[in-house]
Amino acid sequence: MFTKLLIANRGEIACRVIRACRELGVRAVAVYSEADRAALHVARADEAYCIGPAPPLESYLNIDKLIETAKQAGCEAVHPGYGFLAENAAFADACAEADLVFVGPSGDTLRLAGDKLGARRTMAAAGISIIPGMSAAAGDAEDVPAEAEKLGYPVIVKAAGGGGGKGMRIVRDEGELAECLEAARREALGAFGDDTVYLEKYLERPRHVEFQILADGHGNVVHLFERECSIQRRHQKIVEESPSPALDAKLRKKMGEAAIAVARAVGYTNAGTIEFLLDEDKNFYFLEVNARVQVEHPVTEIVTGVDIVKTQLALAAGEKLPFAQKDLSQRGHAVECRIYAEDPAADFLPSAGKILFLREPRGPGVRLDGGIYAGYDVPVHYDPILAKLITWGSSREEARRRMAEALREYVIIGIGTTIPFLLDVIGHPAYVAGETNTGFIADYFDGWREEVPEGLMEKALAAAAVAEMAAGPAKVHVDADGAAAPTPWQTVGPWEVGRGA
Repeated sequence: MFTKLLIANRGEIACRVIRACRELGVRAVAVYSEADRAALHVARADEAYCIGPAPPLESYLNIDKLIETAKQAGCEAVHPGYGFLAENAAFADACAEADLVFVGPSGDTLRLAGDKLGARRTMAAAGISIIPGMSAAAGDAEDVPAEAEKLGYPVIVKAAGGGGGKGMRIVRDEGELAECLEAARREALGAFGDDTVYLEKYLERPRHVEFQILADGHGNVVHLFERECSIQRRHQKIVEESPSPALDAKLRKKMGEAAIAVARAVGYTNAGTIEFLLDEDKNFYFLEVNARVQVEHPVTEIVTGVDIVKTQLALAAGEKLPFAQKDLSQRGHAVECRIYAEDPAADFLPSAGKILFLREPRGPGVRLDGGIYAGYDVPVHYDPILAKLITWGSSREEARRRMAEALREYVIIGIGTTIPFLLDVIGHPAYVAGETNTGFIADYFDGWREEVPEGLMEKALAAAAVAEMAAGPAKVHVDADGAAAPTPWQTVGPWEVGRGA
């Protein structure tokens, strides 16, 4: 196992990797932009280095600076998290050239699997059913209409080099095509540093079902069963669960075998996800390979008992998988809700600003992967995910009810969040019945507004103000380059300071 690891990411996923490092005895090195100087992952890491200004292209997407920092800190490996450079072949190559282990697939595999176009061509050649679409990148807007007509509207513009709903636009007629192409390219460039996009036939209201896979460098591949991720807003997953209420044992086995076949077709190693769309007749189609750890990986960890992030590190260090497919099973049910700094009542506009008060849920079967604290200023420059709330139950209904109670207990004051929206989503009769698809939000929650009792918000803000005044003036220490940075007392609380948090 490595002794020192650089985490080329931020927020809750950086905190998650730091936890895995602590459990393995690996020193965790964080990086941060100038906007993230006071971020929680900075305080929790063993070391932290500023890598540039707030814009991602000048910091978290700056390959040269990340490699330089990893070498400067004496790291042996780099974990890319998700988003940013996690599926960037050039970054994996740069790590290899610098004698750093990239925790993920090789650059060659990323070129096959991480590039959605390359993956489509590879799957078609391997005889795996794919959604109709382009096999090459979309050119200028005037060259694309013929392809769209051939597929038949609606079509979807997708970024070739990323995921997470970035760089995706649904196009319902030719009049929208040019604008959607330009918007998708612009968003893909900002999120992944690559503006390549392509067209695919858009399937109305399928289920989105994905299989987690693990593969070592010795020819062993397993799947950790499925996650259903059909509750989406603008192609961004917001609620995930495992097992899927749509799969029986026969279909689960068939899809799991297909996922392993996909992984073998691209020579995959480390952790990844094979995504499928499932239609009403239970036909499934390969969608893409997500060649990284997924945001929703905790639901799989909870129902299988496998720590995916620690396994990632072990596989990157050259170890064999410690189990075979026959050793794996699902136990109970898990649900995850993504907590975003967004205002659902204002078309989900980002909600940056200072968190005045924070109360996090606790209790049996409740897990919270977060990256915030009371007093933290949420920046405007990055994906607005704040935390992931996960609950487990012996049945789907127990997990759902536990989630509802945890969301009621979760209080964040000072910024808008998706918490009240999520509470309504998981309480909707169609969700309770397991009748979900990718059109769920559009069908049932268009124009959603939160029902807030009169005077409640004013009382909450007053309580937060009193709590902040009672805390007294903030304690500040100076970091390596002389700038003010948060003390552990400000960020993780005194009960964790003694553990070196």
